[in-house]
Amino acid sequence: MEEVLTNPKAGFYINRDVFGAEGDFITSPEVSQMFGEMVGVWAMCLWEQMGQPNRVNLVELGPGRGTLMADLLRGASKFKNFTESLHIHLVECSPTLQKLQHHNLKCMDENNANDNVEERTISSLAGTPVSWHAALEQVPSGFPTIIVAHEFYDALPVHQFQKTTRGWCEKLVDIAEDSSFRFVLSPQPTPATLFLLQRCKWAADKELEKLEHIEVCAKAMELTGAMAKRIGSDGGGALIIDYGLNGVVTDSLQAIRKHKFVDLFDNPGSADLSAYVDFASISHSAEEASERVSVHGPMTQSQFLGSLGINFRVESLLQNCTEEQAESLRTGYWSLVGEGEAPFWEGPDEQAPIGMGTRYLAMAIVNKNQGVPVPFE
Repeated sequence: MEEVLTNPKAGFYINRDVFGAEGDFITSPEVSQMFGEMVGVWAMCLWEQMGQPNRVNLVELGPGRGTLMADLLRGASKFKNFTESLHIHLVECSPTLQKLQHHNLKCMDENNANDNVEERTISSLAGTPVSWHAALEQVPSGFPTIIVAHEFYDALPVHQFQKTTRGWCEKLVDIAEDSSFRFVLSPQPTPATLFLLQRCKWAADKELEKLEHIEVCAKAMELTGAMAKRIGSDGGGALIIDYGLNGVVTDSLQAIRKHKFVDLFDNPGSADLSAYVDFASISHSAEEASERVSVHGPMTQSQFLGSLGINFRVESLLQNCTEEQAESLRTGYWSLVGEGEAPFWEGPDEQAPIGMGTRYLAMAIVNKNQGVPVPFE
């Protein structure tokens, strides 16, 4: 899964823009500017709870085209005290997407005459410095940190296990005689079994009894641990929004190309692979990694955006816009907070907006000293 998505030569994310109507899938920030604005409201409220520190790392994991961050900065640009405290760190391994983010954040590279001074990149949207990193570990620590992970966890590689007469066996990928890929079961325990044991320890016996398959994301457990330690020592918090379950995930790995589901082994590298996010596992990983953090949620994306005031935002945007923009706003609003197909839709059925409001969940991990983050009170 990791190879298919991030192989430096043929990885799905590495050489192309896969987002939006022309790409392979549409994410919340691509649907409406209001999503990034609401995440900005959340970040600003957290910054207030942190005591309005004058230097904060705002980190986004897997920023896609940079749309969420651009909308966040545009929306927050009036609040100078907040934006002047920010240093933006984008964790991105795709050179193609880094270029797009640079463009969409309206970045300018400041060339300094002094050779010993690093060149700085500034987003002109709010005058904030921007840096890129291949991994979270490379983001400088020692400053309070706000981390946003929107549709990042679902692309982290998962291990799948199947129950057999000899216990849980990991599902592995093998090459058949005709050189095609196929699934096989491991003959003996694999290194990932350690993560399976950990995951089972967090689950109730009742939950495990009925299961024939379990999906475990070791990378998610490790990443969450690292985030929790950083938040515990430096202050701040993380917001995770993704589709998933608040419990054990069984068999959710899927491939999507041009907005349609395809076979996992159909031309690997040409389709997006993703799996449901196990929010219970994230919660346990954070709590075990640091005693100084608390975990809140998950709640549905609909509850999250609603509590932050997206309905007031859509009303104010509708006050001064064209009919075409109004249609786009209503469609976007429904996609973000609705459930199922939009009831007001009058266009072609295949273009009806499908609500992400209840399929997507939001969770926050924060430093305990800051109290309960909005809107999880």
